[in-house]
Amino acid sequence: MPTPPPSSPDPTNLRSHRWFGPDDLRSFGHRSRLKGMGLADDDYMGKPVIGILNTWSDLNTCHSHLRHRAEEIKRGVWQAGGFPVEVPMMSLGEMLMKPSTMLYRNLLAMETEEVLRCHPIDAAILMGGCDKTTPALLMGAISADLPAMFFPAGPMLNARWKKETLGSGSDAWKYWAERRAGNLCDQSWCQIENAIARSPGHCMTMGTASTMTAIAEAMGMSLPGASSIPAVLSEHSRLATLYGRRIVEMAWENLKPSSLLTAASFDNAIITDMAIGGSTNAIIHVIAMARRAGIPLTLDRFDELSRSTPVVANVRPSGDKYLMEDFYNAGGLTALMKQIESLLDTTCLTVSGRTLGENLVDAEVHDDDVIRSLDRPVSTAGGTFVLRGNLAPQGCVVKPSAADPRLFDHTGTAVVFENYPDMKARLNDESLDITADSVLVLRSAGPLGAPGFPEWGMLPIPDRLLKAGVRDLVRISDSRMSGTSYGMCILHVSPESHLGGPLALVQTGDKIHLNVNERRLDLLVDDDELARRRAAWTPPELHYERGYGQLFCKHVTQANDGCDFDFLQHGKPTPEPDIF
Repeated sequence: MPTPPPSSPDPTNLRSHRWFGPDDLRSFGHRSRLKGMGLADDDYMGKPVIGILNTWSDLNTCHSHLRHRAEEIKRGVWQAGGFPVEVPMMSLGEMLMKPSTMLYRNLLAMETEEVLRCHPIDAAILMGGCDKTTPALLMGAISADLPAMFFPAGPMLNARWKKETLGSGSDAWKYWAERRAGNLCDQSWCQIENAIARSPGHCMTMGTASTMTAIAEAMGMSLPGASSIPAVLSEHSRLATLYGRRIVEMAWENLKPSSLLTAASFDNAIITDMAIGGSTNAIIHVIAMARRAGIPLTLDRFDELSRSTPVVANVRPSGDKYLMEDFYNAGGLTALMKQIESLLDTTCLTVSGRTLGENLVDAEVHDDDVIRSLDRPVSTAGGTFVLRGNLAPQGCVVKPSAADPRLFDHTGTAVVFENYPDMKARLNDESLDITADSVLVLRSAGPLGAPGFPEWGMLPIPDRLLKAGVRDLVRISDSRMSGTSYGMCILHVSPESHLGGPLALVQTGDKIHLNVNERRLDLLVDDDELARRRAAWTPPELHYERGYGQLFCKHVTQANDGCDFDFLQHGKPTPEPDIF
């Protein structure tokens, strides 16, 4: 447990004292500029400075309410005797940002780390929720190692169309397929477009956004129950004020990420991810966060824990019915973790100042069809499997809980697309021999090949197969897919084709064998033929010749290593800035 602050905390122990406390010319300048903004000594002197890192933006649809929540956090900070300062951060809006928010996750992580380091901030609230904002903010805060808490944006409300409950992402894919199959008219499609995003907040399916906020809570970086509250509820506003009060206490306690995050904390995050049937993208982000914390997490640990962790959240896309609002009403993440408490290390400390076990004491399941028990799971194994074989020697991932069981052990003929434009141009070509048993292969879609590691991995099914009733195919790529997606999509094949990984050598007509339960993915081509193809392979050029894009291409690691920048995963901690 953290040491409680003394009854009269010593302000000279605060990091911000270096900026405001000394009787010198530089501190004179710092104080005088605050007074120029209308602030008096009593507003900030001797108080913890709380940075509110806000990823609100008019171009981030998931965060449209965070401008208001920042004011509510400030209210809590003032109540607890802190000094709140709001800092706008780059906002990674999943829907509108191109070519991919994943290209910019590391940029926001760098910005977070440097904003915390270079300013007179004693502790920070990290405001995010849209897919990449959560890991980016946490990666930066872990590296900066100042007291910090993650404040989740919260999911949208459930959407409705006629008698149907709509889940963002998942039902967009579903009804788009039905429209292409000729089963949905233009008017209905337009009605769905008008209805599917019902309120502020991130996707209300168990996509990457909901998965990552749940992981932040499970690893101890959010207050208990925070990740499940829908964005527009009054409970979310009250949560914001509670965050403001608690972060002031954390500043006095000097409760840093390095005091909280252990190998066990990340195991808790992985187990929770498996139990909620979380997004495949979580693997990349959790590896990156763990390595920022000095923990050498690998793909193997995910597979070990997936074998012993059932899916107990009956939430789409792994579940068959419910969405995040239902999950919250059923008890939320604390109730789910209470169900799987025997699998977790409940001694891990959290930002609440209590252990995970203490946070779960009063948790209760209110609907046991939404949050299942261990003896009545949605799936007996975790939501994500790690596969290996000669086609993915460094690993790849699949989400079997959202795929057609008929494809779990499958041998099919490859149909290869060189890149995404090639796939779009040829997918519905009548002369292209694609059947329900084919294996669609997309390359040039990884961190370097795309570039930026976009969500192209859920390759569309050809129109003629949709019209024939086919709703799933084996699809393989070095890309990612949206956490709201479903299907037998083999993702993150590593090393990627752009680096000459085995995916670069596949040819149309080759046989590929997939065995999900045995965790195998193999190209059935003999070694001599593969050697001949490799000798003929020519490395492609990098996509960017300047700027951040070139920095990304030169330093990003592969999917199995978290896609972080190599220079951010090693070296001594950056020292505090000098003040001259």
